[in-house]
Amino acid sequence: MSLCDKSFTLELSEEPITPSSSCVFQTAMMSADPEFSVFPADSRLFDDSFSAKNTYRVSGQNITIHQYYCANLGVSASVWDSALHLCQFFEKECLDLSGKRIIELGAGTGLVGIVAARLGGHVTITDLPLALAQMESNVECNGPLWPSAAPAVLPLSWGRDHDSFSSDWEFVLGADIVYMPETFPLLLDTLVHLCKDGAVVFLASPMRREHGAHDFYNCVLPKMFKVELVQRDPESNINIYKATLR
Repeated sequence: MSLCDKSFTLELSEEPITPSSSCVFQTAMMSADPEFSVFPADSRLFDDSFSAKNTYRVSGQNITIHQYYCANLGVSASVWDSALHLCQFFEKECLDLSGKRIIELGAGTGLVGIVAARLGGHVTITDLPLALAQMESNVECNGPLWPSAAPAVLPLSWGRDHDSFSSDWEFVLGADIVYMPETFPLLLDTLVHLCKDGAVVFLASPMRREHGAHDFYNCVLPKMFKVELVQRDPESNINIYKATLR
């Protein structure tokens, strides 16, 4: 299925967080492994817990995303602009995702992977354990009619357990996952493993110098990948890069 000649619009509604949804996330948080503290949650990011329900209309379909803002989820709670730009890039380039094996890294809410699955991809969305309950909730509320299958939701810690994943992907996707320089070597190792069989990587990033984005795309990623800037939005300062393993 193609996104060609289809609209991409956003409708937003907000609602208070409910005790039931809070309990779901507390269960996931309690089971999280301390070793994942290399990606720390920022306890100052959200002083209060609340939720927002966003509806994204893509290719004639409504994609509903619940975002649970709380200190433990940190940046994983949000749909960042980079994710929207990457979905719009699929539309602009008429990228055919039908039947393709796709993995999303640092998925957070899972929006990009869910859109890819709605367009016929065989998708696995990944993030650290704290984010899994949110992604599972979003997958569930966008089912059950998937062209291929519902996205699989799995934990993946870059540079640590990527060997438990195969390398036979066709696309590797990521939106706003380049912002902590200490994780860049881990991300690079993970991308190398996932792309051994020829996967194409698409990464969308705000080009924040204070977060090292320029260094990652100009110095770190080119060590192992051929890197091409395929889209730049000067107004939002968001770039999309295509990369293939050398």
